[in-house]
Amino acid sequence: MSVYRISYRYANSLFLLAEEKVSLKKFSEDAEFIFNTVQGSKELRAVLRNPVIKQKDKKNILTVLFNTKVSKEIIDFLCFIVDKNREDLLYEIMTEFLNLRDQKEGIIRTEITSVVELNDDIKNNMVKNLERQTSKTIQSKYNLDPGLIGGFVVKIKDTVIDASVKHQLEILRKKFSEEISIKNN
Repeated sequence: MSVYRISYRYANSLFLLAEEKVSLKKFSEDAEFIFNTVQGSKELRAVLRNPVIKQKDKKNILTVLFNTKVSKEIIDFLCFIVDKNREDLLYEIMTEFLNLRDQKEGIIRTEITSVVELNDDIKNNMVKNLERQTSKTIQSKYNLDPGLIGGFVVKIKDTVIDASVKHQLEILRKKFSEEISIKNN
């Protein structure tokens, strides 16, 4: 079975539990905390993926790391994942859980990359335009990339809106190359 399907099944189970307990907000905060912790620690990822480390030790590590920061239900879920030998998929499971939450709440996460730091007016206008186009709530993460030369790039899931000068120059270069090859034939 694929990693996505396994992760989705566990995430969906956790999501259904969150809805049943009417604790989606708390579960989401806990899932984001775990997601960020696992994402930010390659040592933790290595421990979770290491088959030599015993399940009992992995449970202890996760419990010590998260016990005071997340709810008991989440700790129980983490132990359950370890019992099922799926701890190596913890990051993916939390990712899918957060995707399910976003889908339920009508949230789309975007990544906007520009050459310079965008001021608040530009950010607000971009978010409003994206919200109007998608009819969803937009939550954006902003990055800088001086290689773009100018303009911006917006990533929404698998869709990329590339309004950068670099991209426009590439299109122009391609067009000139095609015209030159047509004239030479």
